[in-house]
Amino acid sequence: MSDDKTLSHLVSRHSVSSVYNRNTVSYGKQHLFDKNRETCWNSEQGTPQHIQVEFKVPVKLAAIRIQFQGGFAGKSTNLFDMSQPSQPICPLHPKDDNTVQVLALPEPLQDIARTRIKIQFLSSTDFYGRIIVYSLDFIGHADSSQGTTVDGPLPMAAAAA
Repeated sequence: MSDDKTLSHLVSRHSVSSVYNRNTVSYGKQHLFDKNRETCWNSEQGTPQHIQVEFKVPVKLAAIRIQFQGGFAGKSTNLFDMSQPSQPICPLHPKDDNTVQVLALPEPLQDIARTRIKIQFLSSTDFYGRIIVYSLDFIGHADSSQGTTVDGPLPMAAAAA
């Protein structure tokens, strides 16, 4: 992960399974990437819950950086590549605390370029199944082998080189 960087600036769209009391102003998905320690995404009760993310360009993920509210963390959690959504690509093992956690993907999975992913929380440490996330980011790098950059396709001469 030495050359890897945070990737939240490459997120083009994201969605969540639910928002607590449908109060998107206070608890909506926009708070996942706002870098404000006072805001959060808070799901409605019930499981499963999920966060789905689409990147502007294909990325190679090394890890997911996430901060839960202690007592409202994902318990049984899986990561999906939405180009093949029928099977999770790997389980994730978050802790039930309020520290920033780095959940590394297994080495062989770090070399695969992905555009859309889903983090699915099959269960929660909360009795009612609620999930609270204060911050979310991804560690890895844009996949330059796909002929794209953060600003769009590479010029033909550069793509052929």
